[in-house]
Amino acid sequence: MLEAFQNIFRIPELKKKVIFSLAMLAVYRVGCHIPTPGIDGQALAHFFAQTKGNLLGLFDMFTGGALQKLTVFALGIMPYISSSIIFQLLTVVVPTIEKLSKEGEAGRKKITQYTRYGTVVLSMVQSLGIAIGLESMRGPAGELVVLYPGWGFRLMTMITLTAGTAFLMWLGEQMTEKGLGNGISLIIFAGIVDRIPSAVINSVRLLKTGEVSLFLIISVVALMVLVIAAIVYVERGQRRVPIHYAKRVVGLKTYGGQTSHLPLKVNMSGVIPPIFASSIIMFPATVANFINVPWVQKVAQSLTPGKLGYEVFYVAFIVFFCYFYTAVTFNPVDVAETVKKHGGYIPGVRPGKETSDYLDNVLTKLTFAGAIYISIVCVLPSLLIAKFNVPFYFGGTALLIAVGVGMDSVAQIESHLITRSYEGFMKGVRIRGRR
Repeated sequence: MLEAFQNIFRIPELKKKVIFSLAMLAVYRVGCHIPTPGIDGQALAHFFAQTKGNLLGLFDMFTGGALQKLTVFALGIMPYISSSIIFQLLTVVVPTIEKLSKEGEAGRKKITQYTRYGTVVLSMVQSLGIAIGLESMRGPAGELVVLYPGWGFRLMTMITLTAGTAFLMWLGEQMTEKGLGNGISLIIFAGIVDRIPSAVINSVRLLKTGEVSLFLIISVVALMVLVIAAIVYVERGQRRVPIHYAKRVVGLKTYGGQTSHLPLKVNMSGVIPPIFASSIIMFPATVANFINVPWVQKVAQSLTPGKLGYEVFYVAFIVFFCYFYTAVTFNPVDVAETVKKHGGYIPGVRPGKETSDYLDNVLTKLTFAGAIYISIVCVLPSLLIAKFNVPFYFGGTALLIAVGVGMDSVAQIESHLITRSYEGFMKGVRIRGRR
């Protein structure tokens, strides 16, 4: 393993990508400690100390602690993800956007531009809701969290938080283009991993004071290990559809006559469904947390992780986005046509429409199994942790994202090493990514 890490820095291109990604993540973490002006930090910290384990705690996990300190990156990358979801849904509904998506690189650039505009609009709406909500908050001694309430503070907060999200969006795109892996996923990954040291320190402190038992800590760690093992096992699982290629004689040469396979992963959509589902639930629920109206507060409380309402909506959105994202990224008709053009066929299945129907049937069953797997991984640990009052939020959603993004990054490093005749991270074993 040590030799494999040394090999990374022997490849100039890979070395440049790794250093660039680490540098951008360092910039992100610095920004997570720059506070928004006009806030009483101690009063805000006291308020968040009372909200651990609820939706604000989950949102704070995705922002890497930026929301709790109300830094310039308090909104995180979630507005960008919400905007991406909206335009992916509009691709199916609106013919104009669907036409753009089929125009190749130029169309995709136009949709990306619209997504950026949508991110700015959503950021302004969310930041205004947060600013208004902060003005009604008070600290332990009754002092206001906002030092100088009014439209001056609201506009300043809107500009600051929107600019922070826009910068994060740019940062993620730069990491995707020049770095290693998907930049947006790496930003979320960094925010989740950043909570591990503080969670460990807090758990040790509570163990020493006797507030939690050693058995509870060991049980949570064992549960995390089991969940990680299950994630790795299922993420590498795939259904291999056999494809035979008929022999073709062209002149004096014979082509084809080979047998290959089409790998269909159990979880075709990766970590996208839980991220999208969390983003969809967070937007209205976060705004509701800052509106001091009784029925709105009840809605916000029902959308707390561990509550039945939240988990039902969460599972429903996960299942929906599993099917939706798989349908967007994998088209059985196009695959069937490509196989047919190359003279291939699935044994016992006619080329053309029957092949596409067969692939669609297999993919539907795999997606259902993948949706159930993601739902169990994301919901079950969270319910158990909420039931036993674990003093930090690090449930299955965080584990799935962290392990999934880590496997993707390692797989990309592995491919760079192997193409340059270096051994991978594990001799004799090549790590397969989700794609």
